[in-house]
Amino acid sequence: MTATAIPNAPAPKRRANALTSGQLPRLFELYSLLGALIVAGLVLAIVGFNVVGWVVLAAIVYLLFVGIISSVVENRRKAVDRIVRGVVVIAFLLAIAPLISTLLEVILRGAADAFDPSFVFKTGSTGFNAQTLKVTTTIGAWQSVVGTLIITGIATVISVPIGILTAVYLVEYGRPKAWMNRTVTFLVDVMTGIPSIVAGLFAFSLFTLLLGPKAFSGFSAAIALCVLMIPIVVRSSEEMLKLVSMDLREASYALGTTKFVTITRIVLPTAISGLITGVMLAIARVIGETAPIFVAASFTNNFNSNPFENAMSTLPVMAYTGYKFPSTDIQGSYNSAWGAALLLVILVVILNLIARLIARLFAPKGLR
Repeated sequence: MTATAIPNAPAPKRRANALTSGQLPRLFELYSLLGALIVAGLVLAIVGFNVVGWVVLAAIVYLLFVGIISSVVENRRKAVDRIVRGVVVIAFLLAIAPLISTLLEVILRGAADAFDPSFVFKTGSTGFNAQTLKVTTTIGAWQSVVGTLIITGIATVISVPIGILTAVYLVEYGRPKAWMNRTVTFLVDVMTGIPSIVAGLFAFSLFTLLLGPKAFSGFSAAIALCVLMIPIVVRSSEEMLKLVSMDLREASYALGTTKFVTITRIVLPTAISGLITGVMLAIARVIGETAPIFVAASFTNNFNSNPFENAMSTLPVMAYTGYKFPSTDIQGSYNSAWGAALLLVILVVILNLIARLIARLFAPKGLR
């Protein structure tokens, strides 16, 4: 007995896929955001416009509109996904808004001086005419640029070896439960929370006891910055060394190499990019410090490239004193303060680019 086909049999209906049915347009979220901004602007135009209130109200309207429309057209799962994604984006924008605002303010106010060679490469000075009893002030940032590089460089040369070697001990040699590991970790945690002014007072007191009163110097300020840099370098380097696979270490030991050779030839080159990133974070943390340098190195308009004698100036201290203690040309002092702030930002960017280049050159070939 053979089965006969039923002529003109209706095709079976396909079940709608809940994951693909009811799709909103690709630019729906963008259109919704523009609509929310317009609605919020119209509402606040009636009751009184405010930028902060406009942004907050637009965010609320956007989330409500997207959630309702998506739940009706698509489904509840996609609606929740769109709402959560909107909340994450809004939180991200709120986080970077102060950064962008500060950066734009510094660029707009300091660009005129920061990009002027006569300001960057001129040494500031203060002169007094005994006949006319007039004080003349020459505005320049070269002494502050040199002081920033010298003080930060000395602090980096001291802090980076101490921090990386401490991290190598904690990861490669010390046992996690040993008293030495726990003691070092505890001290690093304590140093991380030390206020910067306390580090400056420590360096000032130390050199006052050793050299006498008013022992202001760039080296004293560098020691204060070391107190702030070392725990950051230790913590970041420790985490980077822990990320190096244990298989690499075991393969090196299997070839008969010593622990020292394994660390210097395998572990450190593999983690070089992360180590340099940690070092740059530490430098960025201290290069903008004002209080410890102002306490330990004081401030001067005179050029001084000797870190072991007399006061030195740095860019953050110059920006602070330009606003706190302006000269007779008040507007000129304010402009120089903004220019010093922008020069500091540019200097940090340049140092980061150099560090990235070094990390790329010395990283293993497979990690470049």
